[in-house]
Amino acid sequence: MLRPTAAIVSAAVAGGHGVGAFNVIQLEHASAIVAGAERAGTAVLLQISENCVRYHRSLAPLLEATLAVAAESAVPVAVHLDHIESVPLVREGALHRIGSVMFDASTAPYAENVVQTREVAEFCHARGIWVEAELGEVGGKDGVHAPGVRTDPGEAKEYVTATGVDALAVAVGSSHAMTTRDAALDYDLIAAIKSTVDVPLVLHGSSGVSDEGLRRAVAAGITKVNISTHLNKVFTDEVRDRLGDAKLVDTRKYLGPARDRMAGEVARLLGVLDAVPAGSVR
Repeated sequence: MLRPTAAIVSAAVAGGHGVGAFNVIQLEHASAIVAGAERAGTAVLLQISENCVRYHRSLAPLLEATLAVAAESAVPVAVHLDHIESVPLVREGALHRIGSVMFDASTAPYAENVVQTREVAEFCHARGIWVEAELGEVGGKDGVHAPGVRTDPGEAKEYVTATGVDALAVAVGSSHAMTTRDAALDYDLIAAIKSTVDVPLVLHGSSGVSDEGLRRAVAAGITKVNISTHLNKVFTDEVRDRLGDAKLVDTRKYLGPARDRMAGEVARLLGVLDAVPAGSVR
């Protein structure tokens, strides 16, 4: 069932749960994520990033397919646009039934980040769309953050007030595109930021965080947990195993098993996050 992101996140905050937010690259990803959530009996977020839109050369086809998968699910599912830097892409997404958008102006100077994000938040709120933004810099492929680029609690409070966003992605030691799960999170910093802001916190780059690290992050104050690279690795490992058969040519014979293996890992991760039970979402 397609539900607003706000409804899922609010239920998670009320119950002290995490929210699994997993990236869709192909239709198989959307199907796997929903199957995993149904197996776990929890709500889930399907995310489409600007990089993914660039790969597909347009937003609408994959977005409409993802929305259809969400609508047919037996558990609450929201569809979220992730790391969107293009305002026109935000506006295009608003024409569809997206539940939320993460507008990313984190690389801009602070004052410019505030102005751009506030304008996007005002546009989205007028259309019932939940907005996430980022303060600090969740790095790309250059390892775990240096302390100097991590989110400052005082600045986080000012930023949330100035922009009016509904959630804040914070830089606390994770990094995007990690294929090992050994990132060292600053749990004290998570707790400090949580104590200063009144919106849910989001952890990006969570593929690099261990199971125990994810549990501790949620306990410290993280609500929404973004995972992409780890699930891509699970999916690709299965494809690689299947393609060991040189006679295999039917794509369903390797994409299907990869989808199923990814679904199992999604279900397991939702358990790790103590994800919000489906029945808690109103």
